[in-house]
Amino acid sequence: MTTPICLWSGPRNVSTALMYSFAELPGIRIVDEPLYGHYLRVSGANHPGRQAVMAAMNCDGNHVMQSLIRQQAVNSGKRLFIKHMAHHLIELDLGFLAATSNVFLVRDPRDMLPSLTIQVPNAGLSDTGLKQQWELYSELVDAGMPAVILDSRELLLDPGSVLQALCKHLDLDFEPRMLSWDAGPRDEDGIWAPYWYHAVHKSTGFAPYKAKRDFPPKLQSLLDECRPWYDKLYSRALHARTPETHVETS
Repeated sequence: MTTPICLWSGPRNVSTALMYSFAELPGIRIVDEPLYGHYLRVSGANHPGRQAVMAAMNCDGNHVMQSLIRQQAVNSGKRLFIKHMAHHLIELDLGFLAATSNVFLVRDPRDMLPSLTIQVPNAGLSDTGLKQQWELYSELVDAGMPAVILDSRELLLDPGSVLQALCKHLDLDFEPRMLSWDAGPRDEDGIWAPYWYHAVHKSTGFAPYKAKRDFPPKLQSLLDECRPWYDKLYSRALHARTPETHVETS
């Protein structure tokens, strides 16, 4: 199978670590958040490095995705793994999804929100991607298109078993090399890496899961808003040490 793999993540979900994991496979070519410039242009979001990001990228999201799909069609040598943020999906023609394998990566908002609001102090539900993830997942399932959900906690609890299940779904051979990588920046990193990738650049593999002990009371209302969307997604996610994949097609 050579269909591009689209990872639809929320922010601060260990998505870059997962990207690094797939980058260890020799048959994979990585593309890091190609819709970020489009999102910044359309939304007006004031993210760190906004102007530099937009200057470095094609900010026409429809053209970006059409180009990537064409690249995969004419180049069967390596399979594309495209890391996306779900909230980047605004004002886009989603027809390209019929030609991609779609994976959703979620994280408990109690663990995610304190980290997100460091970079995006006034974050709202739309910045988490959770509602967008559920809506897109539901649309794919209703259309009979297979989709799989990963939860970052489950991934960190047992990276090997979860990645094996994911690779099976994607028609890829799991390789133990996916569990580790060299510390430091990678060539595949987006230009925004200095703002977002500090922790993952220090890593050499998936860090053990550690629950957040204290949750800022000021974020409680946002947590309450996020919780129903996350719970729906988590109920359908792959689970650690479970060989069966929770893949829905109808």
